[in-house]
Amino acid sequence: MADNNRGRYTAVAISLHWLVFALVLAAWSLGLYMVDLPLSPQKLKYFSWHKWIGVTIFLFATARLAGRFVHPAPPLPLSVPAWQRSAAYVSYALLYVLILAIPISGWLFSSASGVPVVYFGVLPLPNPVEKDKELAEFLKQIHIFLNWTLFVIVCVHVLAALKHHIVDRDDVLARMLPIIKPRRE
Repeated sequence: MADNNRGRYTAVAISLHWLVFALVLAAWSLGLYMVDLPLSPQKLKYFSWHKWIGVTIFLFATARLAGRFVHPAPPLPLSVPAWQRSAAYVSYALLYVLILAIPISGWLFSSASGVPVVYFGVLPLPNPVEKDKELAEFLKQIHIFLNWTLFVIVCVHVLAALKHHIVDRDDVLARMLPIIKPRRE
């Protein structure tokens, strides 16, 4: 998914990156908002939307990850130190693992709670686990922990990108943000 002629990701990779980011932000915000609401038809509707967003994130992230195997990321600028390259690869791997694991943990939590996931209200997903109150509580805590871990890693990811752009003045951010022209064209 890289356009190696310009050192940028392809339009498809960039679109999937920002689409997944927007969906993660929407799911996370909706999750924080809905969790403390009293039980009502509105809350149940929000839970359905939250699940639909989660399934969609999983599908788009899987497509993006498959694309990364076919079209590797453009290389980092040569000015990036080896330790930062290693940190970047570890953070990318963690982001992918979390973006895939969080929807799975939510699906398992929903299943253990006895509430099926029906994608967009028409496509029922199988229940991978039986209804189990104790398991549901454990999976809920896992889902919450994974989400907060993702939040921290995304914050570090954003700060690192800004550091590269503002302090290092290299083209790391320009690889994924189409409104920024590469400095070394």
